Amino acid sequence: MHIRFFLLLIAAMAIFACGNAPQNTENQTESTSSETVEASSAAAVETSPTAPVAPETGEEPSPSPVKPAANTAAPKPSAKPVAMKNDQPAEASKKQPAPQNTNAAEAPQPAEPVSKPAEKTPEKAPVTAPEAAEKPAAPQPPSHESWDKLLRQYVSETGKVNYSGFKKDKAKLENYLDILQKNPPQNDWSRAEKMAFWINAYNAFTVKLIVDNYPISSIMKLDNGKVWDRKWINIGGKTYSLNNIENDILRPQFKDPRIHFAVNCAAKSCPPLLNRAWTAANLESNFEKQARAFINNPEFNKISAKEVEVSKIFDWYASDFGNLIDYLNKYSSTKINANAKVKFREYDWALNE
Repeated sequence: MHIRFFLLLIAAMAIFACGNAPQNTENQTESTSSETVEASSAAAVETSPTAPVAPETGEEPSPSPVKPAANTAAPKPSAKPVAMKNDQPAEASKKQPAPQNTNAAEAPQPAEPVSKPAEKTPEKAPVTAPEAAEKPAAPQPPSHESWDKLLRQYVSETGKVNYSGFKKDKAKLENYLDILQKNPPQNDWSRAEKMAFWINAYNAFTVKLIVDNYPISSIMKLDNGKVWDRKWINIGGKTYSLNNIENDILRPQFKDPRIHFAVNCAAKSCPPLLNRAWTAANLESNFEKQARAFINNPEFNKISAKEVEVSKIFDWYASDFGNLIDYLNKYSSTKINANAKVKFREYDWALNE
């Protein structure tokens, strides 16, 4: 009885040891254990066909544990790590690490984006005060008011000039000439502003020429009759003669024959000196007024339908007037025939005083 119990105990222990052996034990060890178990089991069967009852308690022993198959492989670990939540793959965990700062949304913006607005520069930098001082606005046309006052005071409605009075106010005349010299015409001036400037300059410098030499009987007494060719008028750093102003500026640049009724050469046969200063505002009206007054004045021109005897100006500057009869008929109060005879009057160079 004791011997069978002992054998059963040994067999049970062997089975138990084999069941707890590592799964990767070599086949030789497993075969040996299996043979031992089978031998023990056979001995037990031969001794008693029924399961023994423990002598202390009389209870049946616990069933023998089942030995796993020798070639059964250990279970493979899950492809999804246990540490991952919501079954997210490990790669996703690398791309989306958990934020270390829960208030990241409230954190200040990176330095680079903040500095970008400062890096932008306006297309055109604002002009600073020193730069504005270096680039003053273009000079505007000077005022001709002081010249206008002198003309109204010393020139009659018919164009007779009081040179003695101008001589007494020579300082005022020279002050006006100084304004002209320091304010030459600019490119952005209007056509009328430029024309008014040069007409006033021609007339005012002619008056000064007479005043500087007064009393004198005729302008032809100066420079051997070539007074219009002498360069002595300084405007804007350039020196001009009276002929430069009339024949190099007024006539070729503006191409208006009425200029001849506006400039005055200090002689009796010249179109009368207007007793007002020329301005851009009165330029056109004064041109028309002077042309009409001069052409219809019998002191300068004699006009009838069949014959005209007109100023030598129409002969000297014939190219400016074109067809003379047609031009005279624009202003003449007497209609002139197209085939009328034309004569030119002698010029009186006596002073227009």
